[in-house]
Amino acid sequence: MSDTTPLDDAQLADSVLPAGADPFALFEEWFAAAQVGELNDPNAMALATASADGAPSVRMVLLKGHGAGENPEGMGGGGFTFFTNAESRKGEQIRANMQAALLFHWKSLRRQIRIEGPLVEVSPARADAYFHSRPYKSQVGSAASDQSRPLAQRQEYLDRVQQVWAAHEGEGQVPRPAHWTGFTLSPRRIEFWIDRDNRLHDRREFVRDGADGEWADTLLYP
Repeated sequence: MSDTTPLDDAQLADSVLPAGADPFALFEEWFAAAQVGELNDPNAMALATASADGAPSVRMVLLKGHGAGENPEGMGGGGFTFFTNAESRKGEQIRANMQAALLFHWKSLRRQIRIEGPLVEVSPARADAYFHSRPYKSQVGSAASDQSRPLAQRQEYLDRVQQVWAAHEGEGQVPRPAHWTGFTLSPRRIEFWIDRDNRLHDRREFVRDGADGEWADTLLYP
């Protein structure tokens, strides 16, 4: 039987996503709401990369820098920064194909943001600064890991963790491995999405040509 329940006023309301908005400012507004309303890891995002021949892969990572002022190595236009082991599968894909897509999905808020654009690697100084801002345990865990490589048994990794811990406990920090670095996505496309009942979703897409280009925006059909 088909659903003949009348649509309510909220479903029929006009878009609440403003035309001509600054997408970075809108992101800040939504991210602040997520930090209050999303219980676990509001900075978690899906990171999609592709190999040199275009085979896609996706995983969850944590956002560690963002905004219009996020400007690594003199690249204009702001961005979104994350850190990783560049010898991992994702790191190898990034080095082979320096572009990516991000997805924030805040289920509790019924909102999501999709972001696409090229990547640039952060400076060694910034990678050092962030690596050493992490708890000592996290530094040890990262330095001891050959991320994404085959592991015969878990005890091998745990033994490495103990060795790295003991070697650097006196200094209270671990030297950053050269392959542990960060990347900033410089957005060329940002889409904001609000969930509405009966799939009458509210979507606005912002697109720009180049890192310093002006943003153009439009509503999208759900």
